[in-house]
Parts: sequence; structure tokens; C-alpha cells
Amino acid sequence: MSDPHAQRPEDKSAVPSDQTTWTRRRFLSRSVVALAGMSAVAGAMSPLRHLDPQDLPSLDEFLQKHYKEMTPQDKEQVFARITQSVQTRFGVDATVSDPPPLEDVEFVYGLNLSRCIGCRRCVHACVEENNQSRAPEIQYIRVLEMEKGSINVESSEHHYDPPLVPNPDKYYMPVQCHQCAKPPCVKVCPVEATWQEPDGITVIDYDWCIGCRYCEAACPYWARRFNFAEPQIPSEELNPEVGYLSNRPRNKGVMEKCTFCLHRVRQGRLPACLEVCPTGSRKFGNVRDPASEVAYILRHKRVYVLKEDVGTVPRFFYYFDERGSRYREPMVEKSGAQEGTG
Repeated sequence: MSDPHAQRPEDKSAVPSDQTTWTRRRFLSRSVVALAGMSAVAGAMSPLRHLDPQDLPSLDEFLQKHYKEMTPQDKEQVFARITQSVQTRFGVDATVSDPPPLEDVEFVYGLNLSRCIGCRRCVHACVEENNQSRAPEIQYIRVLEMEKGSINVESSEHHYDPPLVPNPDKYYMPVQCHQCAKPPCVKVCPVEATWQEPDGITVIDYDWCIGCRYCEAACPYWARRFNFAEPQIPSEELNPEVGYLSNRPRNKGVMEKCTFCLHRVRQGRLPACLEVCPTGSRKFGNVRDPASEVAYILRHKRVYVLKEDVGTVPRFFYYFDERGSRYREPMVEKSGAQEGTG
């Protein structure tokens, strides 16, 4: 079984390199030189004129530097543009932040399968916190209803709809981005729009993403979501505290996924899904701190890693209570998941 807190070599595939043959910036820079002027750029984009103008990037967005290459001044200009965009789209005054990774921190997430009751409160809290589309609703977390005694996710059901949960004959396995130490999604991105941060969180720059969906195909956990339509969020439901690499509103045609609520956890808070869990199934923390709860769980509990054979080394793991001490939670109404209350 893979050990999520074992020492690992640095993943070179997550670091942009001048040796990369095709990057978004190299493609654009060559194209702009070849076209020689802004009128030529406009001409090159002429095949896209049949699209809704709102679907087209502005010139600033089209030529934006890679996140890792932006200066603080560049970022301030981009954040101002995002703030204006949110005001225009939703009529909401947003605050854009960019909290950096914390020193000597590697975040991991543990989920107690003995305690999860399948109420899906985590699913809906995640949607609200991370400004995911409501129509169609995009959900980062899938809660699988599993047959007891089986770990076959292919035979699971995540569209279950009983009046009460849990079903005494089932158990429940939430699945989301596993923040892999060896993320296949990063390796396949042709424009370096996704990468792994020093604290273990894999992120996406929505301005850099070209929507090819290679990362979606590469993920063994089906953790990435594509915006086929313009995301719809009622203005009164928009979370105005947004992070550049996490929960800022997205546009049609880009990928998105769970980021462990990095705009929260890098500022000392917990992920939204953990805060609403009524059974204490979810545990989160810095695995490099030997006194942390997640480090204790990894040392003392029976730990299970989903699809260990694919070699991704997830930072999201499952564990169980000791035999004979299974947690029992009273049946709860499924509608409580929508309320996001504990």
C-alpha cells in the first residue's frame, strides 16, 4: 500500500521547462511574430467570429503570461481584470487573493469509511464555496454507494436517492481530486495550464487552459470537470472571497477541479467539505507535522489508497475504524445535504 507521507523525489514533470516543445506561450509568441501586428492577430481569429463574443478571450487574456512567470505587478493587473469581470457578470464586488504555498507543508486528506453516511453535505458545501456552476451543477465530489464487502467502484452507484441515509446494507466512499504526488493530468497538459504546487496541491490556471480535456482523460479518479456551457451562479449565491488558482468564477470551455480549498487552507482554515461533515469522517492537515492528526492516522490506522496499482501516489486516502468499533450515526434526511449544516 502506498504511503502518502513518504519522502518522494521532486516531480520534474510539474515544472515548466524551456525544453518543452509546445507550450501556450511559445505557440502564441511564434504566431504573433509570424502575423506581425495586431490586425493580423485579429485576422487569425476570424474563424472564431461565429461564436458568441462573450466566449472569446480578450487580447489581454490571450497574451497573458504563465502564472509562474508573472511579476507581482502583472498579477495585480490580472486580479483587477478578474474583479471587474465578476462585477460585470454577477454584480458582485469580489476580493481576489493569491495565497502562496506555506513553507514545509504538505497537505493530505483522510476519509474514514467507517463513519461516512452518504449524506452528501460535503458535495453541496463544496459547490457553494468554490463557485461551481448551478445549472448545470458541477460537483467536484462524487459519493459512491458501495456494496458491503466490495471495493469495486465500477459497480457503485452515485445517483442513489433514498429518503434517509445511510442504507444499512451499504457503505459510502466520497471521491474527489486525490492531489497525486505523480499526477498524470500534469504530464499530459500540452500548454502547462496545470501543475503541482510545493504543498502538494495540483492547480489549474483557467486563463491558460485551452480546454483540450487531455487532463480529464488522464485522471484515473474522474476528478476533473469541463465547462461545456457558461457556468450559471445566482448573484446572491456567489462566494466573493475568491482565489486566483482556486474558486474564482470560471468561463465556458475550461477545466476545473478540487484544490483542497487552497484559498482557505493556506490561510489556516479547513476545507469547506470537512467543516460541514456531521460525522467527523473527514480529516485534513500537514503530513510533515508528526503531531498532526493525519500523520497519526497514517501511522496507526488501516489505510487504503484507491487504485494504488496506477502509481499516482495520492495524497487522499481512506481508512477504517478498528474492527468491532464501527461508528453508528442516526438516520438523517437526505435533504439535509442541501442545507450544509452540521
